[in-house]
Amino acid sequence: MSQVYRQFEFEGFTILVGRGARQNDELSLHLAEPQDLWLHAAGYAGSHVVIRVPSREVQVPASVVEVAARLAAWNSKARGARGKVEVHLCRAGEVRKRKGAPAGEVLLDRWTRVRVYSRNPFPEDSESS
Repeated sequence: MSQVYRQFEFEGFTILVGRGARQNDELSLHLAEPQDLWLHAAGYAGSHVVIRVPSREVQVPASVVEVAARLAAWNSKARGARGKVEVHLCRAGEVRKRKGAPAGEVLLDRWTRVRVYSRNPFPEDSESS
């Protein structure tokens, strides 16, 4: 199996981006801690994104959530979208797998929405796919 995720640092937070369906499962269901934030472009196939959060008491700044949401949109089939893309956001502890579901497909117990433009927040990153 290839490396499970790509890693970015932004304003002191680590953001992890899954590399494929099986790797998304590994990232979302095994590597992410319950208090981490989880993001995915709603209605599009694409990478699961996790913001590492040391504890539930730590407030993740809106700027960090926006960058992670842009990564989720950019690393999905929404990459070419002209308008804003809806990205689902929840705690990783709210993500689960339905028995028999295909790799990469998860269920969210509850979530909020973030709307962002699908633009690469790290254009200097040579690996943008």
